[in-house]
Amino acid sequence: MPGNILKVDSFLNHQLDIKLLYEAGKEIALRFKGAGITKILTVEASGIALAALCGLVMEVPVVFAKKHQTSNLDADVYSATVESFTHGTTYNIRVSKKYLASNDRVLIVDDFLANGRALLGLTQIVREAGAELAGAAIAIEKGFQGGGDMVRRKGIRVESLVIIDKMDDEGNIKFRD
Repeated sequence: MPGNILKVDSFLNHQLDIKLLYEAGKEIALRFKGAGITKILTVEASGIALAALCGLVMEVPVVFAKKHQTSNLDADVYSATVESFTHGTTYNIRVSKKYLASNDRVLIVDDFLANGRALLGLTQIVREAGAELAGAAIAIEKGFQGGGDMVRRKGIRVESLVIIDKMDDEGNIKFRD
């Protein structure tokens, strides 16, 4: 779609292809085998499905950062401000302190990596909790937007299942080899 928006709502973030997501979860588990993951962290809403299937395969709990304060969210939270490329909106994401601890080894899982802001916000929450960040697993990275390169330069391990090097408004996509 125009504006570097990749429409994947038929399998990833509206309608879910559970078999595909399960296979993606198995691949992510394989890539992080032996990393000692104790928790998976994502941000609502589109990252939850992939994170849940990763959690199923890895047999660890999944925690998701909420974008909005709700009456059932504890007041004692870790928080970070993130900008959504897709929505052009800034959110204050929150995770209850009950669900992340200093003895956790966290894998961040998300559907997209564009400019890296969500990933950095989730990283900030992991560090605020005193937990250890094992890395990040991404379904689709828009390599041409530079977020993945920026995050990797900060020393964060990023494993993307697919990296797109180029997209145009006519629907042409070039994948990284």
